[in-house]
Amino acid sequence: MADRVTVIGWDGTPLTAAARSALSAATLVAGAAHHLALDELPARAERIRLGSVSLAARRIAAHRGTAVVLADGDPGFFGVVRTLRAPEFGLEVEVVPAVSSVAQAFARAGMPWDDAEVVVAHRRTLRRAVNVCRAHTKVAVLTSPGAGPAELSLLLQGVHRTFVICEELGTDRERVTVVTSDKAADHAWRDPNVVIVIGGTAAASDTGWIAGREPAGSPRGWALPAAEYGGDIWLGEGENDRLRAAQLARLGPRVGDLVWDIGCGSGAFAAEAARFGAAVIAVDHDADALGRTTAAVRRFGVQAQTVHGVAPHILEDLPEPDVVRVGGGGAAVVSAVADRRPERIVTHAATRDAAELIGRDLSEHGYTVECALLQSVELDTRAWREEKRTVAFLLSGRLPDRSP
Repeated sequence: MADRVTVIGWDGTPLTAAARSALSAATLVAGAAHHLALDELPARAERIRLGSVSLAARRIAAHRGTAVVLADGDPGFFGVVRTLRAPEFGLEVEVVPAVSSVAQAFARAGMPWDDAEVVVAHRRTLRRAVNVCRAHTKVAVLTSPGAGPAELSLLLQGVHRTFVICEELGTDRERVTVVTSDKAADHAWRDPNVVIVIGGTAAASDTGWIAGREPAGSPRGWALPAAEYGGDIWLGEGENDRLRAAQLARLGPRVGDLVWDIGCGSGAFAAEAARFGAAVIAVDHDADALGRTTAAVRRFGVQAQTVHGVAPHILEDLPEPDVVRVGGGGAAVVSAVADRRPERIVTHAATRDAAELIGRDLSEHGYTVECALLQSVELDTRAWREEKRTVAFLLSGRLPDRSP
């Protein structure tokens, strides 16, 4: 095992005294090509071009001597320190940090970033990173080859955002460009780069006390009563607050998910799914329902894309969902949704025959199906008199091969 491992962050500025001291004693240096070209590297040191950090960590673990790993920005922030400290390598590391590329990007843009979401986009995580950009008003995306500004632009179809693209920060080739999201795919961008994605309707809030999304400003709790969405007149049969609570519990929308809300009605479900941090596409054939949904999400300071059209045909061009609520359309729409293979689907039926038809179709698509008959009775507690009774079959399907 290496006698000593030092991880040095580099942001384009001259190395600190501590970093130079560690480098001068190194018998092995690992880094990207531009790191290995630094004048401060000792001539006698073995050099490893960083591709796979795990492979480099094995080489370092087997090395007898003093090792240095060079990385861009702050190596403890979505950086190599996490991999090097993995138990299988047994490495104890010292870290000499530098300014992170995210901090540099926001500095170039002249913007605060304590209220920003920060995500990493690789080819395997690109879709989830895009969903965060759909759901939040300020996101920094640490990109990678094949998951850069152009790919973000293409997957954000239908959502308008502004991109601040910061290329090769800290080098002589540094460049900062501001474009609308629909134009980013028209250019070739240099790696490495950071993309600040800005847009949407932000919730009004005081100076924050927590980094990222500010939870204050929304009412406490979920499955809010009808009064929060304009009263019973606007809520359909599938939007009762008790049924909505069960729908949310079965789907579990979360940050990085894309939720389809088909038959969005009052916007109650769309707004509450978005409050969990998920991206939401709300679909309805009624333009007034889409207007109510837009008003609901804006009121709670969250985001949702609305799509006017009739399901199932309108669903063909929508991006892939993670979880779906079918608020209207019956078995035909549920079947079309199941063809797209989301992890979870939830819907309701008014009769047992309709519930059996939907349940059978979900099972044939490979979903594990649950069905519950939900009955709720609202009481006037002054006289303990029944005011309203609702009954519905709640159906949920879970795709075993996609579930954690």
